Amino acid sequence: MNILIAGDGEIISHLARLLYDENHDITLFCPVELSGSISQDLDVMIYSGDPTSIDDLKNAHIKKTDLFITVYLNGRTNLLAGILGKNLGAKRCIAKVNETSYSIGESREMYKNLGVDYVVCPEKIAAKEITNLITNTAATEIFDFTDKHLSLMLIRLSSGAQVIGKSLNQIAEENKDLDFRAVALHRKSKTLIPRGEDVFMKNDLAYVVTKPNGINHLLKLGGKESFTINNIMIVGGGTVGTLTAKNLEKDYKVKLFEINSEISSKLADELRNTMIINGDAHDVALLEKENIQAMDAVIAVTNNSETNILTCLLAKKYGVRKTIALVENLNFIEISQNIGIDTIINKKLATASYIIRFTMKAEVLSTKCLNGIDAEIFEFLAKAGSPITRKPINKLKFPNAAIIGGVIRDNEGIIATGDLQVQAGDHVVVFTLPEAFDAVDRMFRS
Repeated sequence: MNILIAGDGEIISHLARLLYDENHDITLFCPVELSGSISQDLDVMIYSGDPTSIDDLKNAHIKKTDLFITVYLNGRTNLLAGILGKNLGAKRCIAKVNETSYSIGESREMYKNLGVDYVVCPEKIAAKEITNLITNTAATEIFDFTDKHLSLMLIRLSSGAQVIGKSLNQIAEENKDLDFRAVALHRKSKTLIPRGEDVFMKNDLAYVVTKPNGINHLLKLGGKESFTINNIMIVGGGTVGTLTAKNLEKDYKVKLFEINSEISSKLADELRNTMIINGDAHDVALLEKENIQAMDAVIAVTNNSETNILTCLLAKKYGVRKTIALVENLNFIEISQNIGIDTIINKKLATASYIIRFTMKAEVLSTKCLNGIDAEIFEFLAKAGSPITRKPINKLKFPNAAIIGGVIRDNEGIIATGDLQVQAGDHVVVFTLPEAFDAVDRMFRS
């Protein structure tokens, strides 16, 4: 596939690296100051210019493009570039926007008619992830597949976890009929696909595919327990903070800190059931006055990653049980996870998750890039005649850098075992490292 990625931020290089080894012809369209650092790592064609210039897009061979992805910081630039790109011959166009109004209802349909096939709003995705994490308090990260028949959960294994020092084979022997399956371990900056003899260790990040009725057993083995959230503090009244407050204010007591007085006034009109506090979250005395020690969760989503990290660390000092930080610098993610912040949200990865499915030839129903590791979880639709349906899992030549977690069949989740035979129509959940993307994709092509 010929893919042209246009942008002016960190996400363009992240997308390029994800797709680089997957037999795609990648071309980048970015500012000169960004092209130098990318060309040192990747052997790709790079063009510079104005993405809203017809001549510049033609010079980048837009007519030969199968997929045109625009991820500039300015959403309107992305929409205009996508419209021009489609009309100049690109087969499909995806545009990133920051304003949620562009991605819903009449606006979305209008832009689609003008040539932008898909509009992605990272802020909307981030707010949805945060909401899901508040309702699943024991998980560090969670992602639901079709109708929640299967879910991916991330759990950090503390010293109290029952699985510490045990292999997967031993755990399976001690716990018959498990309703979950470990699909990855992240340990000391390395991600591995666990096999039967692999042993769980303290501080491992364990990624597990589970059925709904397996969650409580999973949490028990992982040394975690769910707890009730009533009081929530949100720091940052931007798009993510506002959307999160809207999602939560009907069911929880929500306080939102916003330093800008004008924005605070607007939020007071927009959020009827949220207490708006016009103040600086760096002010410890103000936080204490607003009872931070009584909060069950603190969500820091300002435009400054360092502020969000420090706010969550401060919340932990006051005994807050659930902290969620928006961290936009990809280099900060693993550090943030290791210093005690419960969950990291990254809009770049959220955008990549949405986009990457369109680079697959097989049918992808949902996908998520995982925070802090170079890996992806896919939900594929198994087609009749595809290689995945021809033999039981243990007889397939499935890539070593990928693993099947389970399938959804007839509205029921099934945890994968070696003798499971995937059938046409199944939704198949696959965890994969980037080097196996293409090989996994081929398994699902009919």
